[in-house]
Amino acid sequence: MVHGKKLAKEVLLPSVVEDDEADTERAELQLDEQRWSQNGVDVHEPEDQRSDREGDVADGGEAADGGEAAAGAERETSDEDYDTDLELRGEEEPYGLMGQTRYRKACEMLQVVPVSHFLQHMQCSELDLMHRGLGPQGTKALAVPLVTNTSILRLNLRDNWMEGMGGAAIAKMLKENCYITEVNLSDNNLGDHGARAMAGMLKENNTLMCLNLSGNRFTDRCSEELGAALVSNSRLQHLDLSYNALGELTGQILGDSLSENTGLRSLSLAWNCIRGRGAVMLANGLGGNVFLRKLDLSFNGLAREGASALGQALRDNNVLEVLNVSNNRIPPEGAIRLAMGLKANKTIKSLNIGRNPIQSVGCYGILQSVRDNSNSTMEILDFSDIIVNQDFEDLYSSVKETFPVLRVNHGGKDGSYRIVKT
Repeated sequence: MVHGKKLAKEVLLPSVVEDDEADTERAELQLDEQRWSQNGVDVHEPEDQRSDREGDVADGGEAADGGEAAAGAERETSDEDYDTDLELRGEEEPYGLMGQTRYRKACEMLQVVPVSHFLQHMQCSELDLMHRGLGPQGTKALAVPLVTNTSILRLNLRDNWMEGMGGAAIAKMLKENCYITEVNLSDNNLGDHGARAMAGMLKENNTLMCLNLSGNRFTDRCSEELGAALVSNSRLQHLDLSYNALGELTGQILGDSLSENTGLRSLSLAWNCIRGRGAVMLANGLGGNVFLRKLDLSFNGLAREGASALGQALRDNNVLEVLNVSNNRIPPEGAIRLAMGLKANKTIKSLNIGRNPIQSVGCYGILQSVRDNSNSTMEILDFSDIIVNQDFEDLYSSVKETFPVLRVNHGGKDGSYRIVKT
């Protein structure tokens, strides 16, 4: 029974190991279907065992002294299925065939149907498997050949309901795969368990540049792990955490992390629950960040305090180019405080503060701050669904003479029903 569980782990997530017995006789792996169904398949190997997997393979040599049957079983598995040294693959069969074989065997053990699209596109640079209904088991089977796949660079697994178990399998795979640079895992119900697995992966992965984790029901319970990952990872450039349930605590922790992060170029926290002190701390972290170019905080709860903190951050930050704070319950006073930061900012090109109760006076204050900043690079001001008065229209006409490229969107003048005015 122990050998069965160990064998299942190694088949599902093989490591890149060296085979010192290249001339050992190769034998086909014989799968005992009943034994696998009794033992189950576990890809959640404890972290402290990752460094011992080479030792596990070496243990197979010692098993030869224990009995002829055990030695035969060990040779079958270690020689054929666990040999993932890239230099040795050509001796047996093309990598594409090896990957297909490994995937089919994993599917058989996990009792899932192989995805034909995956089998046909394993050697493409981009793989799109969204809306395939993989589930946790299907995701675990998929992770097997991806561990050593050297062709796929962009992987889209959106909306496969993989849950935390499947997310952990993908995270483990990404710890070992050093070729994949873009991954979309949005809408997969990963939960906090999956979030922690992804955070652990980001601490070790040095290849991934773009990660989409939108719509996965993350909460503040995973905030510490996510914050630590952002501090330690300097390779990831684009991170999407939108449409989750991250709240005030996450805002505080990510604020500290942002001030230390040296990799992110764009971050989306849209459609979360960041408010109060969390919003203030997040804005403070932005002030100390010198790499982030795009930040989406729409549909949160920044309110007056958060907007005021953002205004101060924009005084200090001269890197950010795109900021979206629409739908954040920002009142006119908050807009005025934010506008004070725009007077000193030299890099913001696009500001979306639409669908906030800032009224015409808030819009006027922001536009006036752009006019008063001779170094402003503003190109787009979005005041969608906010009604403005004639004073704003007159100011806009004046500003257009100084900033001819500036475009302003708003909800119409004096209660009219025009949606956009440019």
